[in-house]
Amino acid sequence: VQLQASGGGLVQAGGSLRLSCAASDRSFSRYTMGWFRQAPGKEREFVAGVSWSGDTTTYGDSVRGRFTLSRDTARPTVYLQMNNLNVEDTAVYYCAASHSAYYPREYSNHNEYGYWGQGTQVTVSS
Repeated sequence: VQLQASGGGLVQAGGSLRLSCAASDRSFSRYTMGWFRQAPGKEREFVAGVSWSGDTTTYGDSVRGRFTLSRDTARPTVYLQMNNLNVEDTAVYYCAASHSAYYPREYSNHNEYGYWGQGTQVTVSS
C-alpha cells in the first residue's frame, strides 16, 4: 500500500499551491488522513488532518485560516489547498494515513499514522 504525494513546487510569497495525496488502496477511504511538514533543522510539524468521512478537519496553529484540507470520498485522495504562503511554509510535506486516530485531538500525533508518503517539496520565495 502506497501514498503518493504531489503538487509541490516553487511559489512566491502570497501565492498558492494545492497538494494531493493518492492512496493505492481504496480501503484508505476509511482512514484518517493527515499532512505533516518538516523544514531543515526543525522538527516535524502537524499541518492538517481529516476524518475518513471528510466531516472533521483540524489544523496546526501556523496554517489555520490559510490552508484547507479536503478529501474525495469516492476516491482515496486528499487535497491540501495552501493559500497566502509565506517563507516559513517552506518544507517537505508528507501525507500520512491512520487507522487508529479517531478523535480530532489525535490527528496531530504523528505516532498515530502507520502509512507515510514520500514527501513533496514546497519552497516559498520572498
